[in-house]
Amino acid sequence: MDSAQIDQVRRFNRTVTERVGVLHDRYLGRARPIGEARLLWEIGEEERDVRRLRERLGLDSGYISRLLRSLEAAGLVTVEPLASDRRVRTVRLTETGREEHAMLDDRSDGLARSLLGPLNDSQRARLVAAMAEVDRLLTAATVTLDDVDPEHPDARHCLLSYFTELQQRFETGFDPALSLLPDAGELRPPHGLFLVARLQGEPVGCAGLKLPAGAPAEIKRMWVAPRARRLGLGRRFLAELEARAAGHGRDVLRLDTNKTLESAIGLYRTYGFEEVAAFNDEPYAHHWFEKRISAPEPD
Repeated sequence: MDSAQIDQVRRFNRTVTERVGVLHDRYLGRARPIGEARLLWEIGEEERDVRRLRERLGLDSGYISRLLRSLEAAGLVTVEPLASDRRVRTVRLTETGREEHAMLDDRSDGLARSLLGPLNDSQRARLVAAMAEVDRLLTAATVTLDDVDPEHPDARHCLLSYFTELQQRFETGFDPALSLLPDAGELRPPHGLFLVARLQGEPVGCAGLKLPAGAPAEIKRMWVAPRARRLGLGRRFLAELEARAAGHGRDVLRLDTNKTLESAIGLYRTYGFEEVAAFNDEPYAHHWFEKRISAPEPD
């Protein structure tokens, strides 16, 4: 990225913070700053797990505790341990909190109208479309990729979701026990690795890399949740796994796939994979791909 891009991002940030009132300590004309207002709105009508809220908003535990104490002192929320596990704290709105939530919701609508009101129809359409694109790209930037054990709960969640989707989409259904990788345990060091993508703390995708001795690296079990598609996560998985394979001294990266997965096939082709003859007898595969790779240049 160049300095002009950095300058534009900073200019955008200044405009947004000024226009939406982030600089004021009475956000939307209420008696609290934006941090408290945002947390109150996020709690909503349901009981919430404090840890999940912290992950959802990207806050550290000390800061969210201070926000909750302030809201609790104002009579807007109650914070209690979960009955079934007292190590887990939960928060819910009081009746006064629900009234404040409704007020914030109404004033947020008013703020949106004030942004759109001075513009003509064409400008409004352009602004809303641009906001949708910015939202999508900023969301993509918050996704993390983490190495996990295939038995980790988030990994198991992704794999089960992946298998369920294949069962629904494949003409013959899908039984992981019949595939060449019935046990994802092969995707742990030193035989491989397994990545989980998380969006606001929630697992939204996975991908594994097999590193068999004396053979090309192979991508397995790559899946992205429907709600996280169109964020470029599939391409990001491929780039990360390619870098990992190269880092392990491999110069060829392989994968196989089913003919039903047309979007995935298109992604592999545009990412530089070339179709080759079958290199295994995977019963669910119709296409086999390879890509020549090389170690990254040193910084």
